[in-house]
Amino acid sequence: MKAMAHGLRVLVVAVWAMGAFGPVAAQEIATGPAIGPETNLPLPRFVSLRASEANVRRGPSLSHRIDWVFKRRDMPLQIVAEYGHWRRVIDRDGQGGWVHFRMLSGARTAIVMSEGEVPMRARPDPAAMETALLEPGVIGRLGECDPDWCRIVAGGFRGWVQRGSLWGIGEGELRD
Repeated sequence: MKAMAHGLRVLVVAVWAMGAFGPVAAQEIATGPAIGPETNLPLPRFVSLRASEANVRRGPSLSHRIDWVFKRRDMPLQIVAEYGHWRRVIDRDGQGGWVHFRMLSGARTAIVMSEGEVPMRARPDPAAMETALLEPGVIGRLGECDPDWCRIVAGGFRGWVQRGSLWGIGEGELRD
């Protein structure tokens, strides 16, 4: 009887997790960040919006309600779950939902997250020459990143931006 009660408890936890978070791999619930069950790629991971418009749904199918529409091509998003052809994504504000995988691109972008303008520098050095000033919300293609700086291309300019001013790169993630 005790073994059956324990099994029932596990089932209740699994059902609760499915309802609260949508369909996710059992491994994610048990161990935290893992490998996506559909792509075998790490979760969470960053991608960008391929289309200029993408419906964000409450669940992973066309029958689920559209909560809102992303309307900014190249916007960085973070994939936090996978289910079939659907990816659960969050934006820089932590808002998210389910988007069809065809609306996403593996091209990496980052968005400037600051109260004011952020200097783009010729080299990854705070004393290096300023090549541009980036306003909050500017999106750029992400290049290499070291622990403190990322190289981006935005608005026809190329340069280095302090990593803390950007959203779209994982904490501790290095890029060559």
